Amino acid sequence: MSAVQEAAKTHLGATVKVARSDDDFRLIDQRVAELLVQPLSADSAVQIALLNNRGLQASFHELGIAEAETVQASRLPNPGFSIARMKRGDEREIERGLSFDLGHLIALPLTRRVQSHRFAAVQRSVAMEMLSLAAESRKAFYAAVAAEQTAAYMRDVRTTADAGAELARRMARAGNWTKLQQAREHGFFAEAVLNAARAEAARVSTRERLTRLLGLWGTQTGFSLPERLPDLPEQPQERPDIEQAAMASRLDVQGARQTLEATAGNLGLGRVTRFINVLELGYARNSSNEAPRQTGYEISVEIPLFDWGDARVAKAEAVYMQSVQRAAQTAIEARSEVRQAYQGYRAAYDIARHYRDDIVPTAKRISDENLLRYNGMFIGVFELLADARSQIASVNAAIEAQRDFWLAQADLDMALVGKPSLAGGGPSAAVVSGAAGGPAH
Repeated sequence: MSAVQEAAKTHLGATVKVARSDDDFRLIDQRVAELLVQPLSADSAVQIALLNNRGLQASFHELGIAEAETVQASRLPNPGFSIARMKRGDEREIERGLSFDLGHLIALPLTRRVQSHRFAAVQRSVAMEMLSLAAESRKAFYAAVAAEQTAAYMRDVRTTADAGAELARRMARAGNWTKLQQAREHGFFAEAVLNAARAEAARVSTRERLTRLLGLWGTQTGFSLPERLPDLPEQPQERPDIEQAAMASRLDVQGARQTLEATAGNLGLGRVTRFINVLELGYARNSSNEAPRQTGYEISVEIPLFDWGDARVAKAEAVYMQSVQRAAQTAIEARSEVRQAYQGYRAAYDIARHYRDDIVPTAKRISDENLLRYNGMFIGVFELLADARSQIASVNAAIEAQRDFWLAQADLDMALVGKPSLAGGGPSAAVVSGAAGGPAH
């Protein structure tokens, strides 16, 4: 677990632990309970997932399997012992033999090196799975908080729409408003009810996904979330050397290199054992009740009469070239993914900052001016309500833009250490559609 624990500490500032006994599970449950006392943060959500996700715990035990195979590959082969008893008339012959697999012994250093490379690759694979779970948990946290924030806002909108619809009914009964005007207000109320229901469904869905990733159940599912997303940072990260950083730190690139080295070692192993696929050394001792005792030794070797091992060597060379090409493809994809993640991060920051610094403040200034006009009796209450309706799309889009920034931040962090799950449409797609088509859901 040392490589996985180091990766968790270096890249996440978190700890991981393998649950092997009831005491380990009790310690994990105690730590999870401590983290759930306060409202979740992104970091505490990641820590809970690393401790409590059973799928990750199952992957940790893959390390135990690989380690056992590495130890097994490092051990000397067991000697063989044979005994035979034969009878011919009154003669009794007993044959004893002790053999040792010399071919296995000759290939042992190469086998040990190949298995060590494989074990290192498994370590990196499990570490990357751990980092991927951390990134997904962080993204699920931001999505759940944004859904909570949107649902709360849509409940407020529904309350406002309900008040407007009730006022419209009273005005219509008094004869001060037409049926068309009342129908428009009722239509806004009906749409607000629908949007609030959709927002609530999204809130439940995102919360349940976060619950699954954190491995929570029972009373643990009653965890609390912050009321709103974190504020944007003052300035975005400037990373001109991001490709070089990714090549040095990405675990999938390092894993591809390890696989390539292991395959190269396997090719060497294939060449060494080409003509000594079966080579055994044995000691023989035969005794008979009617003849002197016989002693000696026996060497058996496979005669390369039909199979000279060239097919095995050709296969090893083909597998090696396959690993070379896959390692190169991994590096190309890593460079592209980290560039895409950084561009998505900068675009999401610019969009969220634009909503924060321009669109939302402008909508608020308009609202303040209309409120002054209403107080001066230059406009009526329904004009004021109409202005409030026009702000819904802007506020929803601002929440989504802020959420998309934190999702892009999580993708960027993951792209620097492993393969991220980048969104195909980019962070701005939902924001643009929400702003152009009306209230975003």
